Amino acid sequence: MTGAGDIGLLRSEATSQRATFLELFFDLVFVFALTWVSQRLINDFGSGGRLLLSEAGETLVLFLGLWLVWSFTALITSRLDPDQPAIQLVVIVSMLGALVMAVAIPGGFEQRALVFAGAYVAVQLGRSVFLAVAHRRERILSLRVIFWLGMSAILWLLGGVTSEPAVRGVLWTLAVGLDFAGAASGWPTPRLGRSRVFEWSIAGEHLAERYQQFLLVTLGESILVIGLAFSGESFALDRTTAFLVAFLTTVLLWRVYFHRAGQFLPAAITSARQPARLGIDMAYTHLLMVAGIVLTSIGYELFVTRPLGHSTPVWLCAILGGPALFLAGRALFEYQVVGWISWPRIIGLILLALIAPAMVLGRLPPLVTGAAAAAALAGIVVADAIRSRGWTVDRSIPPI
Repeated sequence: MTGAGDIGLLRSEATSQRATFLELFFDLVFVFALTWVSQRLINDFGSGGRLLLSEAGETLVLFLGLWLVWSFTALITSRLDPDQPAIQLVVIVSMLGALVMAVAIPGGFEQRALVFAGAYVAVQLGRSVFLAVAHRRERILSLRVIFWLGMSAILWLLGGVTSEPAVRGVLWTLAVGLDFAGAASGWPTPRLGRSRVFEWSIAGEHLAERYQQFLLVTLGESILVIGLAFSGESFALDRTTAFLVAFLTTVLLWRVYFHRAGQFLPAAITSARQPARLGIDMAYTHLLMVAGIVLTSIGYELFVTRPLGHSTPVWLCAILGGPALFLAGRALFEYQVVGWISWPRIIGLILLALIAPAMVLGRLPPLVTGAAAAAALAGIVVADAIRSRGWTVDRSIPPI
């Protein structure tokens, strides 16, 4: 029985597990947002390595802010009914806030810092307050979330108004850490305790589909980077070859992700002993994979525009480090879904690590480095195809 004023937002068993068109519409904002994240990183790598660490760190903080907005929204629509007008309003307002954050990204650590921070706080804190009012059955949960987001909001806004970029970086790093720590610990709050997050009932297939859709959005953004890099100048043979290598790498990333563990993800969450825990833990592995794809797309820009230049160590961080980060996340993801890590993932990581010094010592051009990374991914795809004969979804055994 619902209390007075409770509009019954929790999902029922009859609710569709598929993502709604509004949620897919919401994801379109992140194509634009990730494009700006990539552009910032391209500029960071173009600095010649002198300020790369600090500049890339700033971009990482902005990216993590976007990820928190998206992942919180996905969790809300996997627990609450996305067909309810109140939840649709939450998605639309979150979409607007994410768009404002995306617009602010080019100057997110400079003149538009307060815009980015204000939009983030308005979305994260505002929708929690709204749900506390609209969904009385779980008001205690909303109050716990509001307590933690309120603490991080102070740091976000202080960082937005300070004139010192270094101070802003410290404050926003602490704010991001606080937001991740709150979610991971169940938002423990004085007098209210902590939420038993891992005992939540969630739409497992829906949450799995949302993660997969965001990863596809990220791959789509990398296609955009490839197209823009290739369309800027003439279709010379070296640039055309680099364009084909970049496209092939994107296809291989897609294939590596969806092979076996990616296909079995919905069944894994549904059959897990603690579906909510598995669903929340997968946010972190998908974050690693998404970050790896974004970093790989920076490598595309570098070797498509300058295929026969010199591969500097900084460039190798993108061209080889991006696929390596993706494979690390993919290996952890595979363990979450099927209970172990297959050897092609490990060998692929080792190969990428061995390729890096060879590229630097041999002073080989970026195109060769990109082709070597693609070859390592292709080897994983071939090994997967050989090993997967006779494999079925029933053999997926989540350890959680």
